[in-house]
Amino acid sequence: MTTLDIVGLCGSLRTASYNRMAMKLAAECMPASMRLELVEWREVPIFDGDVLAHGVPPVVAVLRDRIHRADGVLIVTPEYNFSVPGGLKNVLDWLSRGHDQPWPFKPVAIASATGGPLGGARMQYDLRKILLYLNAMVLPKPEVFIGVAQHKFDAAGACTDEATRKFMTDLMAAFEHWIGALRKMRS
Repeated sequence: MTTLDIVGLCGSLRTASYNRMAMKLAAECMPASMRLELVEWREVPIFDGDVLAHGVPPVVAVLRDRIHRADGVLIVTPEYNFSVPGGLKNVLDWLSRGHDQPWPFKPVAIASATGGPLGGARMQYDLRKILLYLNAMVLPKPEVFIGVAQHKFDAAGACTDEATRKFMTDLMAAFEHWIGALRKMRS
């Protein structure tokens, strides 16, 4: 059995964010056939066409190559002002430039965690629209919205809520099947 290489993109840079905790939970809940590598994007500059005119910055090129090589991408991100965090949107904008962008037909799964009751639902709908435009193959269901996350993770970042753990386990199992189904369709 081949190990599926999954790249994790966290929409929050904060070390102790609920979304980093949710990403850690996803890694714990993955089927044995999957391996997750969280990639950092803190050094990606603000998108600027003048910079792009001189070439893709090396940090973007490395990130683009890493996503190209991955079997799938897991995005776990908070909701900022009812939408996608600006930093994550900036990364997606950089990655979408050029003929060799990594998104066409790339399997993607999404989860979100917030302190509010909706768990990032509004952001997920915006993110799905962005990824649809990039021709990414976003897993339709299950949708994982971790609301009131402050009551579902402890101070060490461990999930303390069994329902949340089950939702994430179901998402990762569905993602494994999604990747397999997309491979069969393309072969």
